[in-house]
Formats: sequence, C-alpha cells, structure tokens
Amino acid sequence: MAYRKLGRTSAQRKAMLRDLTTDLIINERIETTETRAKELRGTVEKMITLGKRGDLHARRQAASYVRNEVADAEKGTDALQKLFTDIAPRYSERQGGYTRIMKLGPRRGDGAPMVIIELV
Repeated sequence: MAYRKLGRTSAQRKAMLRDLTTDLIINERIETTETRAKELRGTVEKMITLGKRGDLHARRQAASYVRNEVADAEKGTDALQKLFTDIAPRYSERQGGYTRIMKLGPRRGDGAPMVIIELV
C-alpha cells in the first residue's frame, strides 16, 4: 500500500487528514503523532502547490479539501484565503519541502512518538 491506514476506515482517515491540514494552515504548527505527521505532509504540500498556482481551478480544488474555518477573526479571513494570500506567496521560489517535522519524544500514556509539524 502507498499510504498509512492509521487504524481508521477510509472516511474517518480522510476526515482526520482534512482537519489536520486545515489546522496546520491556520496555526502553521501543530503537535501530533509521527505517523499522522508523515501522512499529513503530502496533503499539505499539495495544498500549498495549489496555492502557488493561484488560478480559479486550483482555488476550487483546494476549497473542496480544506475545511471552511476562520483563520483570523480580526481580518475576517478563512483557512482558504490564508492559504492563497499569506502562505503560498512565501514559497513562490521554493520547489517543494514546505514542512518540517521535529521529534519530541514519547506520549505519556501509550508511548506513541510525538512530533511537531510546522511550515518552514
């Protein structure tokens, strides 16, 4: 298999990745388990690549994946607007590799390896 199943059904897995992708776009840094972060990396990089393209079709493709959540209440922007106006222009010269994964150590309770995934 070319992907990790993460102990969930396909619908649950897709919903979890959509939520994590949206959270990473809004907060630019989240703490999660190592396997989730490695799976999340691919979807976030695809969304940033769509943001770099910047045309209407790319915006609609990203809108079909990213959740409609408020990114900045003061400015009144949502996650999709932040992706296309703030995040994507930062990486206009960069050819991939938009995320960084830093290991933290085991989680208390079950010992799952925890990491911080953030935008570079």
